[in-house]
Amino acid sequence: MRGTERRTKRNLDVKTRLKTIYKKAAAEGGELVQPVESQFDKAARKGIIHPNKAARKKSRLAKAVAKISGSAAPAKKTTRKKASAPKTSRKKKAAK
Repeated sequence: MRGTERRTKRNLDVKTRLKTIYKKAAAEGGELVQPVESQFDKAARKGIIHPNKAARKKSRLAKAVAKISGSAAPAKKTTRKKASAPKTSRKKKAAK
């Protein structure tokens, strides 16, 4: 049980550090983004956080930094076209 407790404590420390550096990078942006992304990847590789969580955090960080810097164009909403109704006129003509 002692090993489990040790690993739990270490993992908690890593998660806490990730939260702190994420907040700093989101507030300041710039050159802090790359090291933060690297730390998220490292934590995911070691199994401390899920890989999808690391990807999600990196994506949100990039979005926050882009919003601060104002360099990114606003994202356009994409709308899907409705599927057209199937053409039944051919069937009706063939049946006659």
